[in-house]
Amino acid sequence: MSLLIVGSIALDNIETPFGKVVRSLGGSAIFTSMVSKNFCKSSIVGIVGEDFPKEHFELLVKNKIDTQDLEVVSGKTFHWSGKYNDLNKAETLDTQLNVFADFNPQLCEENKKCDYLFLGNIDPVLQIKVLKQMNNAKITACDTMNFWISGARENLLEVINNVDILFINEDELRMLTEVHNIFDAAKKAKEMGPKFVIVKRGEYGAFAYSDKFIFFAPVYPVKKVIDPTGAGDSFAGGFMGYLASAENLDETTIKNAMIFGTVTASFNVESFSVDRLSNINMDDISARKNEIERSILF
Repeated sequence: MSLLIVGSIALDNIETPFGKVVRSLGGSAIFTSMVSKNFCKSSIVGIVGEDFPKEHFELLVKNKIDTQDLEVVSGKTFHWSGKYNDLNKAETLDTQLNVFADFNPQLCEENKKCDYLFLGNIDPVLQIKVLKQMNNAKITACDTMNFWISGARENLLEVINNVDILFINEDELRMLTEVHNIFDAAKKAKEMGPKFVIVKRGEYGAFAYSDKFIFFAPVYPVKKVIDPTGAGDSFAGGFMGYLASAENLDETTIKNAMIFGTVTASFNVESFSVDRLSNINMDDISARKNEIERSILF
């Protein structure tokens, strides 16, 4: 099965207690696809400027990520600069939208027919545009953030009402629903339209909420976290990639997708950019999944 991923593509400057990188490959579409490609055919929709390095294109091709809807235009690529004094929270130093400010996703005929769709953390107006171009996708999912919750709420609610799965972190969930108790908040978000609400909880793992069950997935115990940038997108990549390979949406499939998500996020944080993600395969992923399952079964 095929997974279409719509999101940002960036050149990031990042500093953590373990070092720093300049103009490293990043963005939601990149992190998600570099994981999901292990499970299924993955295509990205995005925009970059003429400054986007050739080696980054080559990396995507090497990893068999379809780029026919990756638009290259005159100008500079989206740029984010951030610093982590606390690895649980990023301090944004600079954001330059550049060509991303004029992003108008247009899908080719092949991508309109993709069975699975993940809408990364971008303007809900763009998410809606993509949803309207799809030809009866089997499963659709979206991610969001506090910026859109506060600044584009009406459009965001339209997106949430038209997807099957909502990815959101704890603080954003409380902000979206105006409910403090995390389970009551998840229930209220579920009532906004999606079949499942996936709540990301950082170092405390994640949980899936539906009308029929709640499932908690722990984090994989990474001994040295280098850079948490893209961890949520990598989680989504493992989750959605597995769903696309399983071609199902039952309770067992969702639980497995949650574990695959937390495992793939664990690889992401072990390096800057996608250095670690570009060098893992399904054997590596399955080995960590088995470790987690042994730790939670009794």
